[in-house]
Amino acid sequence: MTVRLAAVILTYNEARHVADCIASVRWADRVVVFDSFSQDETVALAKAVGAEVAQEKFQNYAQQRNAALDALHTDWVFFVDADERGTPELGAEIRRVIAERPEMGWYVPRHNYIFGKLTLGAGWYPDYQLRLFRRKSAHYDQQRPVHELVQINGEVGHLKEPLIHYNYVDWEQFHAKQQHYVRYEAKILAERGIQPRPHNFVLQPLREFVRRALKLQGWRDGLPGLRHLHRVPPKVGKPERHPKHTPIGDGIGAHPPIPGRGERSCAGDDRTRLIEELIRSVTL
Repeated sequence: MTVRLAAVILTYNEARHVADCIASVRWADRVVVFDSFSQDETVALAKAVGAEVAQEKFQNYAQQRNAALDALHTDWVFFVDADERGTPELGAEIRRVIAERPEMGWYVPRHNYIFGKLTLGAGWYPDYQLRLFRRKSAHYDQQRPVHELVQINGEVGHLKEPLIHYNYVDWEQFHAKQQHYVRYEAKILAERGIQPRPHNFVLQPLREFVRRALKLQGWRDGLPGLRHLHRVPPKVGKPERHPKHTPIGDGIGAHPPIPGRGERSCAGDDRTRLIEELIRSVTL
């Protein structure tokens, strides 16, 4: 029996990337653009190059991926972000494992290009992402609305061929994305009752810099690597990635504002501000 594979691209205002992304995963049986009602030419461009298009109002990242899983009728799903690219080698490996192996899910490594340079040190590689899985065996945890965590009913494996990720184009995009992380994750930490201590503002950035520069070999990427090795968004909660490697995580990218993301209760307002400052001291 033929195993059916769908490559799913989540989009919101991704006209710049969507056509190239679609072209890079043509080895899938279906290419589906799952759009959050983009305001640019994303949908028109996707249709023009022959991709299927479905639209769903955006609530959060976990909900959006679950909605895509529910809407598709296929055996396997491979999630790709619009700023990522598949390769023929990755496609061949995916085809082989879903036809021959018993695992229900697969992590894929990523090559992250930051400001146009392949960056392998400071924890940026292998940057495993759990993106390939049998559709009926997967569900995203709704308690993790950002840095979404997929739950797999079965064993998972690790692919060898990397997914290409054009992560950040320039400093302006980088800082905008980091601010998004800061506000969202500070709110999550505040809701958990986490209270930063004064010494965290000094010691935590230093520990993070040393860890990424030395232990995770950020020095391997030279001066460009040293400039941004400490500028990695911190994670909230249990990482999705392989335990032997430092998680970097998916870029949040362009998505509609999450309802209520900026809303805080008066009681948690000061705590959230403190946590925002702590996260900024580590990432910016």
